[in-house]
Amino acid sequence: MPSNLTPQEALIYAMVTTSATDNQMSDTELKRIGTIVKELPAFDGFDESTLVQHAQACGQLMSGPDGLNSLLDAIAEALPENLRETAYVLSCEVAASDEVMRPEERRFLDLLARRLGLSRLTCAALARAAVARHQRP
Repeated sequence: MPSNLTPQEALIYAMVTTSATDNQMSDTELKRIGTIVKELPAFDGFDESTLVQHAQACGQLMSGPDGLNSLLDAIAEALPENLRETAYVLSCEVAASDEVMRPEERRFLDLLARRLGLSRLTCAALARAAVARHQRP
């Protein structure tokens, strides 16, 4: 299985897939991905202008043989231990950004957490924090 993703690409693939799971990549979710890539230290040195290309490559991997499993394997293979929680929380950020976490997004987050070996307690805390950050008065 060809992975060869960089850790930054794996983070992007996780976020893009979270957004795409419900077949509705909202403008809010896409803007959130762009903001995350632009602002967070995990993306230091990353060329933001290639974000669309990486999103398209993610879609190609998903549409290939055994798409979702191949994608999850590629993400897990590319991420060092210290970025596994980061991948999960960034995916939660994307899911929460439009103020609605759909069942498809929750299911993908569940699969991602299992593939990354994250505990349920850690995931609950990270997901709750992401939702709290997107609350409106």
